Amino acid sequence: MTFLVIRARSDRGVKPKIRDTMSMLNLTRVNHAVLIPDTPAYAGMLHKAKDYITWGEVDADTIATLISERGRLVGDKPVTDASVKAGSEYSTIKAVSKAIASGDARTTDIEGMKPVFRLHPPRGPKGWGGIKRSFTVGGALGFRGEAITELAGRMM
Repeated sequence: MTFLVIRARSDRGVKPKIRDTMSMLNLTRVNHAVLIPDTPAYAGMLHKAKDYITWGEVDADTIATLISERGRLVGDKPVTDASVKAGSEYSTIKAVSKAIASGDARTTDIEGMKPVFRLHPPRGPKGWGGIKRSFTVGGALGFRGEAITELAGRMM
């Protein structure tokens, strides 16, 4: 299983330990997203930064859309099937997205691909829905589960 993690808040006035945790997650700016595997180490990092990020389980179709629309290679070139085939053991974006969704691969397995996806702020009248409250009470922060795909769709 793989999580899509999106940074929702700035780190202005944040304790250094939380700022370091978000830096280790490669979430250095607002509206940046990363794909991480579901491991105990990452679970602790997500829990520590829960007041500044949102995350949820993501499926292979969403990962494929994310890589094809927002994935970038070094030099700010878009990720294509040809670059995936040349830089990894996978032949297409669909194949690598299935492997990432199942936890068998990571975005770092594609040579030259940046691990961070730069997203647009959420489109629509709802926007983030409040960046100071948890998702369970109508805000934008914390664990979302399957609802992360809807948010990612509005941000691509």
